[in-house]
Amino acid sequence: MDRLYTPDEARALLPAIVEDARALVAARADMTELAHDRRTSGSSPLGGIPELKALEARIEEILSGWAGQGLEIKGIAPVLLDFPAVLDGVSVRLCWIEGETELGWYHRTDLGFAGRRPLP
Repeated sequence: MDRLYTPDEARALLPAIVEDARALVAARADMTELAHDRRTSGSSPLGGIPELKALEARIEEILSGWAGQGLEIKGIAPVLLDFPAVLDGVSVRLCWIEGETELGWYHRTDLGFAGRRPLP
């Protein structure tokens, strides 16, 4: 069975998630800028292929860490993570999106993000 989180367990992980998300956002922005500069002008002040590969590796490291904790990665631009859970006998996902400072939302597993509701 996959890892299930209680709201308290998910909230306890959130400070580390937010820190990792900040690193991912920085790497995502640098990677985007570097790739754009190389496409449009042939070079970038952020570096070349080695730096691009290092940014890709950093993003993959963060994503792998989250997946290893049983989190579902729904997106990286913006970062959107779901924590599998059960509330009142119903399969749900505790839902966190980049920019939120706390874990305050959930949705039924079968409804997805559009079915978000505040956590009770």
